[in-house]
Amino acid sequence: MIGPAYVLRSDARVSPDPVPPALVALVSDIQRVAWPLWTEPASRTRREVGELCRLQTARGLTVLSWLALGNDPRAPARGTNRTGGEQEAAPAGARGLEWLLAGNRLAGTRQDRMYEAATTLPRPVRELVVANWTWALGTPHGGQVTAAFLAGGAYPEDGYSAAHTTVALLRLWERRTEARPPLAAAWAAMRTAADWCKAAELRASYGTQAPVFGYPRVSLPPRTVVRPWIARLLGIDTGGER
Repeated sequence: MIGPAYVLRSDARVSPDPVPPALVALVSDIQRVAWPLWTEPASRTRREVGELCRLQTARGLTVLSWLALGNDPRAPARGTNRTGGEQEAAPAGARGLEWLLAGNRLAGTRQDRMYEAATTLPRPVRELVVANWTWALGTPHGGQVTAAFLAGGAYPEDGYSAAHTTVALLRLWERRTEARPPLAAAWAAMRTAADWCKAAELRASYGTQAPVFGYPRVSLPPRTVVRPWIARLLGIDTGGER
């Protein structure tokens, strides 16, 4: 952990420092995941989407924690050689981030690493994610917003797949209310990281503070079911928000 890589403004908005290009690219890379193109068979698709939502939420929060704390996992690490002098180790990119970029089910040590990273999110940054999550669940346009963003990030060069995925996720949102909180969580984590990079780009280009865009926090709709993994990753108390 290095330290906050942002400025908390007097209006409580977060203005990030410039972000290394490798981390900007990583924010795009983690959005690539095999969302289903169809909603059939329905029961299996719902399970797959649920697991992908958990993966994407954890991945998004992991990278967002690196952005917020100024950690670059692909930067060279420094160590000590046998004579006591300082030496530069191989860059993290060479060591690989397979544990982060793999699209298989989140479990074991890999899950522990991402869940632990989520706990390091500074409170102002976490509040951005939670506010976006509640907004997606509270607005009538939540399904359209989340489906289009998730599909576009997953298939940026494949309009056919992106279009079908958008429809599939939108139908799932409209027909299965229990699928909405997980989809909104995945969207909020990924969207906040992407908006962080946009604000950082403005800071680098113009030299002035640019706040991360965020939606207002709203009350959750009645009877919203918040799964334990969502509460854990977002760090929320669900006692009064169901």
